[in-house]
Amino acid sequence: MGAQRNPASSDLPGSAAAEKVSVAAMVESIIGCKWSVRVLGLLAQQNSRPSEILRACPGLSAKVMNERLRKLVRFGIVDRTVFGDKPPVEVEYGLTPFGRRFLGILDEVRRVQETLDAGH
Repeated sequence: MGAQRNPASSDLPGSAAAEKVSVAAMVESIIGCKWSVRVLGLLAQQNSRPSEILRACPGLSAKVMNERLRKLVRFGIVDRTVFGDKPPVEVEYGLTPFGRRFLGILDEVRRVQETLDAGH
């Protein structure tokens, strides 16, 4: 029962294998969706299977979760690993090295917002 990684998901955005998207567009797309931010926060703590993500995010539908995860994989922020060769296969999601760096960008955006909210 070997694990298969999505080959393009580990590439940084802008490489030949990954969809070309600006970091600003990624930030806008992710910050604009509360579920993307929550899923990234969960994956920052540990790799998770889809069922674990759904349990940890009450109100998140499977359809929206799958859309968000596909986009995060396409951006190279999240890695999708498949365990097993025959159905039923198991899937697990985790942050890529770029995803960990990207979370730093989101944290900085949050800090700037907090500064603005405090009136500084």
